[in-house]
Amino acid sequence: MYRYDLISCHDCGVLHQHRPVQPREKARCVRCGSILYRGIRSDPRAMAAITLAAIFTFLIAQFFPIVELSVSGYSIDSTLLGAIYVLWREKMEIVATVVTLFTIVLPAVELGALFYVTLALSRGRRPPGFDSMLRALGTARRWGMTEVLMIGILITIVKMTSLARVIVHPGLFAFAVLTLMLAVVMSFDPKILWNIGEHLPGPKGMRPSQSQVNYRALAAGAPLVACHSCGLVAPEEGRHQRCVRCKSALHRRRPNSVGRTWALLLAATILYLPAMLLPVMYTNSLLGKEDDTIISGVLLFWNSGSQALAIIIFVASIAVPVLKLVALAILATTAQRRSRWRPDQRTALYRIVEFVGRWSMLDIFVITLTVALVRFQSLAVITAGPGALAFCAVVVLTMMASMQFDPRLIWDPVESHGEKHA
Repeated sequence: MYRYDLISCHDCGVLHQHRPVQPREKARCVRCGSILYRGIRSDPRAMAAITLAAIFTFLIAQFFPIVELSVSGYSIDSTLLGAIYVLWREKMEIVATVVTLFTIVLPAVELGALFYVTLALSRGRRPPGFDSMLRALGTARRWGMTEVLMIGILITIVKMTSLARVIVHPGLFAFAVLTLMLAVVMSFDPKILWNIGEHLPGPKGMRPSQSQVNYRALAAGAPLVACHSCGLVAPEEGRHQRCVRCKSALHRRRPNSVGRTWALLLAATILYLPAMLLPVMYTNSLLGKEDDTIISGVLLFWNSGSQALAIIIFVASIAVPVLKLVALAILATTAQRRSRWRPDQRTALYRIVEFVGRWSMLDIFVITLTVALVRFQSLAVITAGPGALAFCAVVVLTMMASMQFDPRLIWDPVESHGEKHA
């Protein structure tokens, strides 16, 4: 069987034979219901054009001011880079670095890698570093948070309207357009690009060797293993095996998945209490000094009549982290005990944890912009507090924990009823 005919479900490991689907249609796993792939147009020229437009929008968003505050003769505006610099100057270097990675570096890597690859594929060749670029694209896509940043900007603007006159600048509109364009870019599946590049000549006119796959072992029914980077399914040939296409390490199951999940989960749980109890911002004004925690921020929005924003921040910054900790603990415990209890529901729970993980960064982005904007000398100055660092660590650790957990462990104890899985 030709190797690209096999699709391994990311969540349960069941193998499926690839079938073409129409645009906007989805192919789902027959066992757990996860989306295997979507029907999208795979024209590298169109992909390159859309990505190039997103790159220009990205540059406008980074270098133009987002919003300006004006009060009592003072005015101040800020770009995203300027806000991060202020955070760094306030001795919050770790938080500033994390915000830079999630909102600037990783989205830039995603757009740059995708444009580099699709531009070459549109010209009928595989570019140098093709595999490395697509691996970088996959990693950047999992951590980029432009859409979360956009919501954070809107919350900051609403929050600032009670303090000063707010004037929006081109950077705000650029971020709004960029968020929509990145939603389109996210629909481009890197695995499709790998399959397109497989049949094109490389930089020296060479095609990737297909003789490395042990087809005799495949035909003989040897155990199969799927590459999580490029999706190639190949026969398992022992330890320290690497994908013949993208050179990523191959494992039937992620090594020590449960142990690593527990370690990250424990660290996040320890940091959660200081994240909630310590101040995330200090406000110095003519009225005195005030400390704000995440909980007090929610109460402030609620009491000031912005109940919708209070609910959004409560869900993203308080409820979601707690639910992630509980959900990951349930998943790790049941996987460790090889439980067969409700595998469908546990897989759905894992997908929810993966989806909502990044949204907890919402409060960190609001803090970043608020600290940069409210600097009116003797009138009012807001600085970041230690709670912001603890909360940022909780978000990152829980995201890492969900990435370390291998959802296929949920289904391993379950009878497969003759299904092949990788």
